[in-house]
Amino acid sequence: MKKIAVLTSGGDAPGMNAAIRAVVRKSIYHRLGIYGIRHGFAGLLNKELRPMELGSVADIIHRGGTILQTARSAEFMTQEGQEKAFAFLRKEDVENIVVIGGNGSFKGAKVLQDAGFNTVGVPATIDNDIPCTDFCIGFNTAINTVTDAINRVRDTATSHERIYVIEVMGRDSGQIALFAGLAGGAESIIVPEAPFDLGKVCSRLMRGVQRGKLHSIILVAEGAASGLHVGEEIERLTQLEVRVTILGHIQRGGTPTAFDRILASRMGSKAVDLLMEGWGGHIVGYHKGEIKAIPYEELFNSEKEFLWNVYDLAGILAI
Repeated sequence: MKKIAVLTSGGDAPGMNAAIRAVVRKSIYHRLGIYGIRHGFAGLLNKELRPMELGSVADIIHRGGTILQTARSAEFMTQEGQEKAFAFLRKEDVENIVVIGGNGSFKGAKVLQDAGFNTVGVPATIDNDIPCTDFCIGFNTAINTVTDAINRVRDTATSHERIYVIEVMGRDSGQIALFAGLAGGAESIIVPEAPFDLGKVCSRLMRGVQRGKLHSIILVAEGAASGLHVGEEIERLTQLEVRVTILGHIQRGGTPTAFDRILASRMGSKAVDLLMEGWGGHIVGYHKGEIKAIPYEELFNSEKEFLWNVYDLAGILAI
């Protein structure tokens, strides 16, 4: 093995740069040629391959986003686009690729693997919705960002004695809402995985009001309901004053936490190890403190476990 390439794909996540840094420096340590592909799979079609050096990843471990940029490519999902990418990689003599991203990115990695290229996936998504790994790069930073926002909103909620509905990211996964809601002491958490009854949410709010509670925070994952709709319905059902805050893309950005930097460094390093050992067709996962290799087949035949015990605990502590 002489060359490794690395790309980031899908939504950006804090810690991607730390993972890129680990891949580049681990490759250089083993005297391998290392190349970066800009703009994800679209970069394969546009021939955006560039050599990486030690200095290429200097001073990036603390930066959010990705220095390689990221994009989604509809063309790569076509047979013609894939053949174009294969031809480019063969011409450049690149047979080993680290793909940093989420579920969609790993489907692209499997396409390359099936075509004869060795690929290893590194899970990086703030949604933390990748099966077979406890945590993905970026998730810890995102929930810290949301928790900080909850703290700030709570100050205003207390001052004005209002109910605040906070909408967070999570189209198909309520992981951000669940963990940040528990950490931020939210009175109710609405997620795609669990059915919810606004009548019960309102009953809990009214019990709080009756015992003198000055404010309440309702956390809503975007895939479960619209924060605006939830706010309107709560106001209609309770006649209480409600404000809605939609956090949006601020959850993606910012300086990665120490946890995410360490996780990214370990995962990026492990990805190079796997390629050197001929273990293409895997992602790296984090389970009970260990970094492990998970075959694509296991990944694609598994579902992310929803932590019902954490969800139930959040409800108990919010009484």
